Amino acid sequence: MQQRQLGTHGPMVSALGLGCMGMSEFYGPSDDAESLRTLARALELGVSLFDTADTYGLGHNESLLGRFLDEGGAARRRQAVVASKFGIVREAGTYERRIDNSPAYIRSACEASLRRLGVERIDLYYCHRRDPDVPIEEVVGAMAELVAEGKIGAIGLSEVSVETLRRAHAVHPVAAVQSEYSLWSREPEAGMLAACAELGTAFVAYSPLGRAFLTATVDTGKLADDDFRKRNPRFSGEAEARNRQLVAALGELAVARGLSNAQLALAWLLNKAPHVIPIPGTRRITYLESNVSAADIALTADEVGQLDRLFDPLAVTGARYPEGGFVGVEKG
Repeated sequence: MQQRQLGTHGPMVSALGLGCMGMSEFYGPSDDAESLRTLARALELGVSLFDTADTYGLGHNESLLGRFLDEGGAARRRQAVVASKFGIVREAGTYERRIDNSPAYIRSACEASLRRLGVERIDLYYCHRRDPDVPIEEVVGAMAELVAEGKIGAIGLSEVSVETLRRAHAVHPVAAVQSEYSLWSREPEAGMLAACAELGTAFVAYSPLGRAFLTATVDTGKLADDDFRKRNPRFSGEAEARNRQLVAALGELAVARGLSNAQLALAWLLNKAPHVIPIPGTRRITYLESNVSAADIALTADEVGQLDRLFDPLAVTGARYPEGGFVGVEKG
């Protein structure tokens, strides 16, 4: 698989990473044995960037990834680039959260993540969400101390504004910014993609398949009670009906190219800019293998432009999160 770099001085990683969140929470029941098989297959296919966070399954996701790394020994650890995050604090069984960016919390969260992952260093460590009451300079200063101590390899930020990125980068190089980016979530095009390119920062796109909605495989009437998407505005009522029209049009373009919806949507991202690294999440090997094949798909400028126009942001209906999901998300 083609490689892309995490920041100017960061490691090279696969052009497509793997988002691990759904292996623990938010998308209905999961099976650890199946997830471990999927993780192993991802590595076989050349995927090297594995994305987790302490809040996913309240530690379960990091522990699962740690088990995967341990079962493969030193060789597997050398192959895998591990990204994790801090900052979202939740109680078991709740979606609501508070944000903690205090230096003391950053250190304690990092230590806890290292234990669950079973590693000596987290390769890429993100501030998951921002507390505006804590200056970003303080946050990055605390993270830079962890870099100096060898506990993390590189610094990342998630769902921040361009201004925050620039202030953070002045303190310590930021290897990656992670934000939602897909055909139906185009906010990063308003300035963040350009700022990342200017600063030598990779842009990691989470939910690149619109939480699977863009794949045309989601039956909202059959979602599990604990599936986060049941409360997502884009997945219900009139918004869902309108958005399905866009997905149907995407399907027509995909069929014309001999691709699946997912492959075309991922190829669009990979062809938008050389510093974009999508991290589609899946628990199943079949979907994983299909997604990975998108890394080899070249689109013409006309094809990219056609998809741009089809998914004009004004054509997408509904917010990308319920109200509680926007806590700690910066605009701009």
